[in-house]
Amino acid sequence: MIERDIKQCLGPMMKGVEVVGARHGGVARAYTSHWVSQVSFAEPIVMASVSPRHDTYPLMVAAGEFSVSVLAGDQVAEGQYFSYPGRKFQYVAPEYLTEWPESPDGPPVVPNSIAWLRCRIRHEVELEDHRLVFADVNEVVAGRLKEPPLLYSSRLG
Repeated sequence: MIERDIKQCLGPMMKGVEVVGARHGGVARAYTSHWVSQVSFAEPIVMASVSPRHDTYPLMVAAGEFSVSVLAGDQVAEGQYFSYPGRKFQYVAPEYLTEWPESPDGPPVVPNSIAWLRCRIRHEVELEDHRLVFADVNEVVAGRLKEPPLLYSSRLG
């Protein structure tokens, strides 16, 4: 558990909000994250933090890939929708998740995002309550690149 004073000091940090998606065996799931980061300038590598208890995680591992939908500032509803555990969904709202272009077996993405990244897993690091999944960005689709991103701060919302 993070001590209160440490938590208060970490709280103002601003982060972009993304939806990470995966598909395997005909099942698609996604989760909202503000813990996705570019981790290399020399190579297109990202790191996504995911709870192994979230039902998206085993799909990511089984497929060996995942998508990242970079949300725009006007996509608060989409961000909130995928912030709930996937196992609680009776179905995934079709207006909030679509197929990767020309790849029905590819990872799902959020329509009208700033950009979509298709990422191939290369390495994983186990932490106490999360996994850090490092992946190569193999394909991108530019969306609304001029839109401001959706930002999150645990202290400011």
